[in-house]
Amino acid sequence: MLAEALEHLVRGIVDNPDDVSVRDKELRRGSVLEVRVHPDDLGKVIGRGGRTASAFRTVIGALAGRGGARVDFVDVDRRR
Repeated sequence: MLAEALEHLVRGIVDNPDDVSVRDKELRRGSVLEVRVHPDDLGKVIGRGGRTASAFRTVIGALAGRGGARVDFVDVDRRR
């Protein structure tokens, strides 16, 4: 549910919504949502001073509840 919600939010602000993918990874320290976007959209997703990324993290943290979830933003050119 968190991955779908985050993907919907990110697709709404980027120029290349087809290049957006969100992958939910389970690690020892908890859940990580890895967001991949087109390199041209990375600045939009992070925002000035990281404000947009922080807002995404706040919304996802509220949806996740007590367990929480980390959100990492990467561009599609970076290796998996």
